[in-house]
Amino acid sequence: MRVAFAGTPEFARVALEAILDAGFEVPLVLTQPDRPAGRGMQLHASPVKQLALSRGIAVDQPERLKDPATHAPLLAAAADVLVVAAYGLILPQAVLDIPRLGCINIHASLLPRWRGAAPIQRAIEAGDPETGVAIMRMEAGLDTGPMLLVDRLPIAATDTAATLHDKLAVLGGRLIVEALRKLPQLAPALQPEEGVTYARKIEKAEAALDWRRPAAELARQVRAFNPFPGSVATLRQTAVKLWQAQAEAGNGAPGTVLASGADGILVACGEGALRLTELQKPGGKRLCAGDFLRGFPVAAGEVFAPAGD
Repeated sequence: MRVAFAGTPEFARVALEAILDAGFEVPLVLTQPDRPAGRGMQLHASPVKQLALSRGIAVDQPERLKDPATHAPLLAAAADVLVVAAYGLILPQAVLDIPRLGCINIHASLLPRWRGAAPIQRAIEAGDPETGVAIMRMEAGLDTGPMLLVDRLPIAATDTAATLHDKLAVLGGRLIVEALRKLPQLAPALQPEEGVTYARKIEKAEAALDWRRPAAELARQVRAFNPFPGSVATLRQTAVKLWQAQAEAGNGAPGTVLASGADGILVACGEGALRLTELQKPGGKRLCAGDFLRGFPVAAGEVFAPAGD
């Protein structure tokens, strides 16, 4: 089977590697154009492009796929199926119709829950007990296609978006290989009409903690936004990034520091308190609370600024 592949970030790279290691022929890889990154803002190839080039696979990087002329490489590849994973471009119907066996997508959620751009982060943020990967046939709607395979995994109480991403990437790679080996015998199952939720894109503006919310919700936010965009709290006009935090018992005006020491900075919330255990000041490194406090002392009674200030 000839398998074309469309994807961009690390999640997609893991899937492409699994497909290649399983012995499938991949005549073409589609990925996003190189983007500026790092302090020097130099152009960087996506993880998928780097893997494809290392394996000697042709790479195409269209800005968009609306123009029929941009479909030429995929047509020339004569692929039986196109696998899509976190590609970042909308595929028009004309593209979906090119492969003989259609297009299948690797989506990191238990559809129809968390359709959309940020299913991993939104599942943690919402307090979901489990998530998983769905392999589905693609259609014009946003993650609405019938499902071919689904597998689940629990969300651990300590999972961040980074750790859960890595688990789901491995699961996605295993599941897509299974799906490709069983095509076209797999029977598609329509997604349920109930339980649809949308995982909207994570915005930097969401990073600020609102201390009026329950500590349990804020703890999930910190985990969900690690590594991007990170959660932020402002103290003495300094935006401090928060990378690890736990909900605990505690009472006080929201944003007030209840205690401060090597075991963390305990901050009152609308319900309970949040212990901040890994922090980062502007221009600094991520540090455990004890090391952070040596360079940025925080005293009980100080008050973090309300969100938006």
